[in-house]
Amino acid sequence: MSTHTRRPLSILHRIAGVMALLLIATFWISTVIVELRGNIAEIVMVKTAVAYGLLVLIPCLITTGASGFRLSGGKKAGLLGVKLRRMKIIAANGVLFLMPCAISLALMAQHGRFDAVFTIIQGIELLAGAINIYLIGRNIRDGIRLVRPAGILSN
Repeated sequence: MSTHTRRPLSILHRIAGVMALLLIATFWISTVIVELRGNIAEIVMVKTAVAYGLLVLIPCLITTGASGFRLSGGKKAGLLGVKLRRMKIIAANGVLFLMPCAISLALMAQHGRFDAVFTIIQGIELLAGAINIYLIGRNIRDGIRLVRPAGILSN
């Protein structure tokens, strides 16, 4: 890949990754806040917004994964391999847990169904979201390590 192509792709990768992290963190924090407040109207609003937010989050995650794979040149060794393995977990977590939970919770909230099933699904969504926040954060940290000279970023 030429330097002319690599630079814009790298910028796109960074922006999409940070946007994905910020969206997931915003969804997670908003959920915790409205659940603690207990205001039903706020819970319905946040659960609905999170479901619609998937329309922005999913393209961000796809862009991050695709651009990261392209930037890696298909290499799977070292930090690139670690980032790729994390990305697979992030994607699986999103498809298997976060998307179905977000959609289910939005529908349940809109129908006023705040029962034990809602609580269980909410717990699963919060756990899966926390895992993805952690994994995406680690990938960002390792991405910085890949482009910075050794010693600038410790731990």
